[in-house]
Amino acid sequence: MALVVGRRAFGVQGTCWLWRSRWAPLSAGFCSPGSAVTARPESEARPTSMRQQDGIRNIVLSNPKKRNALSLAMLKSLRSDLLHEAESKDLKVIIIAAEGPVFSSGHDLKELTDAKGRDYHTEVFQTCAEVMMLIRNHPVPIIAMVNGLATAAGCQLVASCDIAVASDKSSFATPGVNVGLFCSTPAVALGRAVPRKVALEMLFTGEPISAQEAVRHGLISKVVAEEQLEEETMRIAKKIASLSRPVVALGKATFYKQLPQDLRTAYYLASQAMVDNLALQDGQEGIEAFIQKRKPVWSY
Repeated sequence: MALVVGRRAFGVQGTCWLWRSRWAPLSAGFCSPGSAVTARPESEARPTSMRQQDGIRNIVLSNPKKRNALSLAMLKSLRSDLLHEAESKDLKVIIIAAEGPVFSSGHDLKELTDAKGRDYHTEVFQTCAEVMMLIRNHPVPIIAMVNGLATAAGCQLVASCDIAVASDKSSFATPGVNVGLFCSTPAVALGRAVPRKVALEMLFTGEPISAQEAVRHGLISKVVAEEQLEEETMRIAKKIASLSRPVVALGKATFYKQLPQDLRTAYYLASQAMVDNLALQDGQEGIEAFIQKRKPVWSY
């Protein structure tokens, strides 16, 4: 019922909460009772790695030698990790992190030469758009954990996540204009995360902003010392994971649906969502637990 309500908030039906859903044929493994870890055969060299435990899925961009560039292979791998058992009640929150000193340098420019051709270029940008929309439409909150440089589509990835926690050594830029390729697709997410004039200065100059500037403008949620980054990110993720997935999923869907609406429509949509929330098992459980002064027991 909860998933149906959540999809209603998106205005979609069935499992098609993504505009073009491609479910990855991956299997989940278990390392010990009560702690699920998703693993793949070592023979499958992929540019991302994925691990899930206690409701928290960690997806890591794992190609530091290429500055975690969002190549077509990286984008497809990231999409696969996001889609894997996305409807599972065992999944509560996702963290996207990266290996090495660069979170992501954006698209692999070697894939954008004339030699690759227009069809290949189209696939790259369509896949990138699909991943960014998937993050927004995903039923669970997605957190970016940034330690280092995030540029172009890498900055777009950070801007697309629901929450972003960054170390004080991180910086953000959309420098495509410097190589003759204006960051038009990163501008979609960036322009929805920061004030217009801040976005345009970043886009027109290509100059980076610091983590402190990024948090001031709303590109990221908070800045912490590098040694505290993982601890703080996990603190947020564990808090989300302790809550009702159906309630959080409905809340996320409603937040993004009402955001672009006029005030009257926004209140109408939010009011309907509150009524739907009360109809959820966990909605009533939470209220009863509060009245009875006990800890709620969520359905999942």
